[in-house]
Formats: sequence, structure tokens, C-alpha cells
Amino acid sequence: PLRVVSSCRLVIYTFPFDIQNCSLTFGPYLHFATDMRMIQGLTSEEILKESQDVLQTNGEWELAGISVAPSTLTLDEGGYSEIKYYIILRRRPVLYVVNLLIPSCFLITVDLFSFLLPPQTVDRSSFKMTLILGYTVFLLIMNDLLPVTGETTPLINVFFSISLALMVASLLETVLITNIQCSSSQYNAVPRWLSVLVLRYLAVVVFLPRKKKNNQITVFLNPSLIAKNFSNTDISAIQLQPVFGDTPPVNPPPEPALDELRKLSRDLLAIRLQVDKHFQGSETSQEWQMIGIVIDRLLFGLYIVFIAVSFITIICLWSNHYAA
Repeated sequence: PLRVVSSCRLVIYTFPFDIQNCSLTFGPYLHFATDMRMIQGLTSEEILKESQDVLQTNGEWELAGISVAPSTLTLDEGGYSEIKYYIILRRRPVLYVVNLLIPSCFLITVDLFSFLLPPQTVDRSSFKMTLILGYTVFLLIMNDLLPVTGETTPLINVFFSISLALMVASLLETVLITNIQCSSSQYNAVPRWLSVLVLRYLAVVVFLPRKKKNNQITVFLNPSLIAKNFSNTDISAIQLQPVFGDTPPVNPPPEPALDELRKLSRDLLAIRLQVDKHFQGSETSQEWQMIGIVIDRLLFGLYIVFIAVSFITIICLWSNHYAA
């Protein structure tokens, strides 16, 4: 018996759903074709059946087919008879699907549903950073399963890169939304163009109708004039005599009591102004928070669309090459 050790150039673009076509060429290169000719002894089906019975592999590959093609190598000195065997090997993808693809899909799904966590009450960024760290460790552990030879980059590497990039983009989006939600009280009033663009148009796109504003208007007056008018009104009201019945006249309060009433009116007016100012700031903060919610919902939708398009494209490429 003759033992032949051969090598085959692997095309790993569709790994782990790749099919390799390796060739073995036999010929009597000491004799020309006119002296010796190579003839196929068995048919391709018979060779395949016999090879499947005696073939021993490590379980990763299976023999899918064998074809035979006689040929002639033509040179200046003469021609040589050859016979080529094309051996088709198919990789068993179950190991890689279970250990690589399914865990990656699970982590992407968890990252996708993390958008449902409310950013104002839950530290969503820490959750996403934990996912990115876990995914990075997962790729380092499973790196030995990935092929290291080949002229092209496998689609599975592109799949992992897209998954990691989506997780990082999701983390950056969470940082932006958290900043808007938690620091909205320190911002100025929302610009009108931003309010119209986000709250009027984008809110409709993401199915978040804008809440109607309260039409109540608070009028601010000069505190000094209000205090002065209030004191004059109180004094004039105190000095008025009752016109009904026989009620005895009311004596005006002593001067210290009048000063205390004026001081109390000024304090109450200052409190009122502070309360109105607080409510104005609260409305601005609520508007910024609403903008953050709309942007979060919009980016969530774009995240879903990008994931769907990317994964469907990769699956279609795998299917087309596997079928071909």
C-alpha cells in the first residue's frame, strides 16, 4: 500500500458552513501518454461508497462526494496521461453553531432588550458594560475554535465584529440618554428647532405623542410695587368704617404690627416668586427628559433595523455559498 500525505488550500469564507474541494492528481511522469495511459477503474459512485466505508476522521469533516476526470498534461517534449480525483469535504457546523453563534445571539438579544430598562431609575450603562466585558472574554476563550489559515476573512469574524460594535454603540447611546435624563435640570430652555424636530415629528415616528401643555399663564409683577400696594390697601382697608349695622369701629393696629404685616407680605411674595421659578425649571427639565425618551426610542428602532439587516445579509451569504 501507498500512503500519500497531501495538503489542500482551504476557502474559509463561509466557515463553519464551508465545503472544500480538494484534488489529487496521479500520473506516470516517467512515461509519455503514448507509452502509458491512466484509466479510471471504478465509477465515481463506487469510489465514494468504498471511501465512506474506510474513511476515518476526527468528526469535523464528512466526505460529501468524489468525482474523477482523466486529463493529459501537454509539454514541449510530449504529453503525460493524468487522472484527477476531486474530493469534496463538508464541515460539520454543529460544534461551532452551539459554541459560537448561539451564545453570541443570546448576548445580542439581552443587549437589545436592555433598551427596555428605564435609564432614570436603573443604571443601564453598568449593565451594558458588563455585557461587553462578558462578550470580550467569550471571544478570547473561543478564539481557538476559529480558523487561522485562509486568504479571506470568514463571515463569522464579521458577525462577531458587528455584534461587538453594536454593543459599544448601544453603550454610547445609553451614556447620551443618561446624561440628558439626569442633567436636564442644569440645561437651559430647549431650543425651538430641537423641540419642533424631536417632540413634534420624531415623536410621531416612534409612536410617542407629545403631551399637551398647560395653558395656565403666571404673570410676574414688580415685588416692590406689590408690597407697596399691598400695604396701602391694608392700611386703607383698616381705616375704612363699616357701613352696615351698628358694628363699632375697628381701631388700627399699633405701628409694630403694621411693620410685621408688611414684612410678612414681602416674604410671601418672595416665596411665590421662588415657587414660580421652580415650576418653570421643572417644565424645562421635563421637556429635556421627553426629548431623551424620544431619542432613546428612535435609536432603539434603528438598532433593531441594523441588527435585522446585518444578520439577514450574513445568513443569506452563508446560505448561497452553502447551496452553491
